[in-house]
Amino acid sequence: MNYTRLGNTGLDVSVVGLGCGGPSRLGQRGGKSTDHSVRLVRQALDLGVTFLDTAENYGTEEIVRAAIRDVPRDRIVISTKKIMPEPGYPDPAGFMRAGVEASLKRLGTDYVDVFHLHGVSEERYDFAAGVMAPVLGELRQEGKIRAVGITEEFPANPRHEMLRRGLQDPWWDVVMVGFNLLNPSARRSVFPLTREKGVGTLVMFAVRRALSQPARLARLLVEMEQRGLVEPGADLGFLTDDGCAGSLTEAAYRFCVHEPGTDVVLTGTGDEGHLAANIEAALKPPLPAGALERLEALFGDVDSVTGN
Repeated sequence: MNYTRLGNTGLDVSVVGLGCGGPSRLGQRGGKSTDHSVRLVRQALDLGVTFLDTAENYGTEEIVRAAIRDVPRDRIVISTKKIMPEPGYPDPAGFMRAGVEASLKRLGTDYVDVFHLHGVSEERYDFAAGVMAPVLGELRQEGKIRAVGITEEFPANPRHEMLRRGLQDPWWDVVMVGFNLLNPSARRSVFPLTREKGVGTLVMFAVRRALSQPARLARLLVEMEQRGLVEPGADLGFLTDDGCAGSLTEAAYRFCVHEPGTDVVLTGTGDEGHLAANIEAALKPPLPAGALERLEALFGDVDSVTGN
C-alpha cells in the first residue's frame, strides 16, 4: 500500500480507501451476511488500507465497529457522514449533534476522523455553510470530530457547482468528489482549489457500473455520441489492446490514483476477490502519457455524465 497526507488535516491515509456504501454496501445489498462484510473490512485492513468510509444511511457503521474492534484506533482513519435535516426542521443544530453522537456509538469510538455533510446539493449549500458547518466546527473543538467534510451530490450535479462554491469558504477540511476517466471535469474545477487550499480530497465514482460492465459502457458511449459529447466511434479499447492496462477497471483506478489532487480513491465491493484485484490495480504505475493524452482528447470536455 502507498500512503499520503490528507490535505492539511494531519491525517496520514492509504491512497486506496474502502468505501462501505456504493452499490454493494460491503455485500449487504446483495444479501451477504454481517460476518462476510466484517471479513471484507478486515481483509482491506490486512492489505494495508487505513481509510474506511461509511455513513449513517449506508447501514454499515456497526459492521466497521465489529471489524476494527481489535485494531489500535490510531492505525485507522474513519470517515462517516450524515444527511442534513429537511428544510424547516426546528432544531438543526440538535439534529446534527445527535447524529454525530449516534455515529460515535455505532462505530464504538470516541471520535470520528472525518465527519461529512452527506450529498449536499447546490441549492442547500447556504444552509450547509451557514447553519450546519458551525455545529460541526464546535464538535471539532470538542474533540469528537478531527476534520469537517462535505460530499457532493455527484449524480445530480456532475459539474461540481456545489463544491466550486464550497471551496471558496474556510469550513471544509475534506471534500468528496466524483471523478473518473469519463468525466474528469474536477481536474479543472475542483482540484486546483483543493490543492491551493490544502483541502483533503476523496475520489468517488472511480469505476462504478459503466467502467466495469462492457455492455453498459457501450450503451453509454452511444448515448454520449448522440448528445455530441464525444466523437463518433469513441472507444476505450486502446487501454487494453495496446497493453496499457490489464483491464478497463485497472486503467480506471490508475487514472484516478495518479491524478494530481487526488488523496484517496474509494473502492467498494461485496466480494473478497474483487477487493484484492481493485487494490492491486490501483497500486500500479500511472497510465502511459500517450494513453492519458488520448483520454483527454476523448473525454476532457465532458462534465455531464457520472459513469454510473
